[in-house]
Amino acid sequence: MELDVASREALGGLGALFSDIDDTISTDGKITSAAYDALWRAHESGLGVVPVTGRPAGWCDHIARMWPVEAVIGENGGLYFRLREGAMERVFMDDAATRARFRQKLAAVRDRILREVPGCGVASDQTYREYDVAIDYCEDVPPLSDRQVRRIVAIFKESGAHAKVSSIHVNGWYGDFDKLSMVKRYVKEAHGLDIALHRRRYAFIGDSPNDEPMFAYFPLSFGVANIRRFLPVMKHPPPFLTDRAGGAGFAELVDAILGAR
Repeated sequence: MELDVASREALGGLGALFSDIDDTISTDGKITSAAYDALWRAHESGLGVVPVTGRPAGWCDHIARMWPVEAVIGENGGLYFRLREGAMERVFMDDAATRARFRQKLAAVRDRILREVPGCGVASDQTYREYDVAIDYCEDVPPLSDRQVRRIVAIFKESGAHAKVSSIHVNGWYGDFDKLSMVKRYVKEAHGLDIALHRRRYAFIGDSPNDEPMFAYFPLSFGVANIRRFLPVMKHPPPFLTDRAGGAGFAELVDAILGAR
C-alpha cells in the first residue's frame, strides 16, 4: 500500500476507523483470524473501529455486543447500535411507524424484482431488517450477470427507492439517508464533533460501489484490493488501495495505522 508522507502521518492521529464488513473485514464470507485479530489489536490500542454495512439490524445487535468494536452502522445508514455501560443503544433515522410504512411499500417492489429478474432471490438475512429489501445476486444464488444487477437497481429506482450495489446484494430502501449521513450523525452524537471540521481524524475502508459516498468524503479512504473489479464503474474510487484483498487488506490498514502511532 503506497501512501504519501502527509497521509501516513495523518494515520497516526486517527480517532476512529470506519469499515465495511462483507469482503472488507470478511474474506469469502468468513471473518479470518487475521482480520479478527486486527479488530482486537485496534481495540486494545484505543483505535475505535465502527463497521458501516448494508447488513441488517439483527446482525448489528450481535456485532455491537460481541465484536471488539466501538459501534456499528447498519442497513446502509438507517441505524446505529452501540453498547453504553453494558446497555444497547439503538438509534434509527426514522421512527417505528415510518419504518413499517417503508417496508410495506418495498414489498411490492420486491415482488416485481423477483418476477422480472429470474435467478435473483431475497437475501437470507431479510428477516432481521428494519428498513430495506436486500436482493441477493451472488451470495446464496448463482451469480447474476451485470445486466441483471443493473435491472434490479433500475426497478428500485423506478419505484422511487434508493438502491446500492454491494459485493453480494442490491439493497433498496425509502428514507433520506445513506452510509455517510449516518456516519456524520454518529460522530456528532458519539464524539461531539462536526465531522466536516475533522475529516482527517477519521478513515474509511471498503470494497464496493455502495461505499462511494464514503470514498468521496474522506481524504483517508481505502479500498481493499478486491475492489479493483468495480473501479471501471465507480465515479468516486478510493484514493488508496491495500495490497491485499478482503480481511487481509483490512488487517494491512490496521497495521499501517498502529505503526504510524
